[in-house]
Amino acid sequence: MWQDFAEYILNETKNRKVKIAEIGIGRFSLISEILEKQDNITLIKTDINPADPTVIKDDITNPDLKLYMDVDIIYSIRPPSELQPYLAGLADEIGCQLIIKPLTNEDLNTGRVKMKLKNFKKASFYILR
Repeated sequence: MWQDFAEYILNETKNRKVKIAEIGIGRFSLISEILEKQDNITLIKTDINPADPTVIKDDITNPDLKLYMDVDIIYSIRPPSELQPYLAGLADEIGCQLIIKPLTNEDLNTGRVKMKLKNFKKASFYILR
C-alpha cells in the first residue's frame, strides 16, 4: 500500500521539476525515502518535533510560509484531525495540491474544504487540487 501511495505522488509530478513538502513526518520515512531518490523532486520534511537533522522544525498551526511558497504538493500521513484544517488552509493559501492519508476509517476534519477520496491500487487517501 505504501509503494502505491508513493507511486501516486510520483505520477502527479509528471516527471517535471517539483517541490514537495511532507508535513508532520514523525519517524515514518518510507515515502520520503522513495521521493528523495527522484532527480525531479525537491523534498522538504517538516515536523514540530524533528526526529533527525533532515527535518525542519515547523508548527503547522502557525507555519513559516517562506518554507512552503514554491511547493507544488503537500502530503501528510496520518495527521491528527485537529491539524487537518491547518493543512487545508496552507494548501489553499499557497495554491498547491494537498494529499492526506488519514488513519484507516478516520473521517477528515478539513472544515469547509471538501477533499475527494482517491483509491489508487491498494492505497486510499484524500486529495485537494
